[in-house]
Amino acid sequence: MINNNLNNKIKDYINEMPSLPVSAGKVLEICNNAYVNPSDLNKVISLDPVLTGRLLQLINSAYYGLGTHITSLVRAITMLGLNTVKNLVLSTAILSILPKNRDIHGLNMEGFWQHCLCVGVTSKLLAIKQGVDSRYLEEYFAAGLLHDLGKIPLNAVLESDYINMITAADFERKSLFNIENDNLKINHCAAGDMIAKSWKLDSSIIDVIAHHHNAGVYSGKNKNILCNVAIANYFSVIYEVGFAGDRKPEKPERIIWDTIGLKEDVFLDIMEKLYHEIERAKVFLRIS
Repeated sequence: MINNNLNNKIKDYINEMPSLPVSAGKVLEICNNAYVNPSDLNKVISLDPVLTGRLLQLINSAYYGLGTHITSLVRAITMLGLNTVKNLVLSTAILSILPKNRDIHGLNMEGFWQHCLCVGVTSKLLAIKQGVDSRYLEEYFAAGLLHDLGKIPLNAVLESDYINMITAADFERKSLFNIENDNLKINHCAAGDMIAKSWKLDSSIIDVIAHHHNAGVYSGKNKNILCNVAIANYFSVIYEVGFAGDRKPEKPERIIWDTIGLKEDVFLDIMEKLYHEIERAKVFLRIS
């Protein structure tokens, strides 16, 4: 059993994490205004040359494959849409301040981010299968990419204890989430919820981070995107794409599948595109 000071240690770690860049916060704020237009968003992003460069590099990468080189931020915003650009800004900004290329105690960060990319890409592919409006597809990717955010502080604060939990989850054939609940007063969903709220992320992403292991009983407004990510997370683990400390995920309940209106054989369809899309999405890790 981990000592009772863990919650305070987690809170201290989160408080010491870098803040979301001011420009990214302003982008989230301005995009919540129903009357925002591309020029408004351009003004905010253009004040941050680093963010502007990252965004244009991403837009001109194979991830989008637009076939033409975009140099105008306003044109990029017009072509992709406000919601897409907002979620691209959010994804790149957060990845720029989180560890990606080194081991921190229990989790190998390269494997961790490979898992997260897979969940983001799979969630987006599932959304396409559902016929989700293209303006919102990047939100599904961002939510999947960030769903395991809470493992970063747990992994850093617990040190060798987190390695033991990963081992115990494998040995006891339980999900890491359940092992955390059995041994701690906090799990990675709760830790991630603390980070997401401190950064004032969109409610859809907060709910995905906080509830992707109990999507079946969730009754809020973001149920579709939450169930999408829950299924994508299961997919990534059972097909062993990356590794986030969990080899025995709980199978999504029927209500989760019913919510998105797809069946398990959809995995066979998306497998054809998945690895190619993951390779293209790795640009998020390279430019951050």
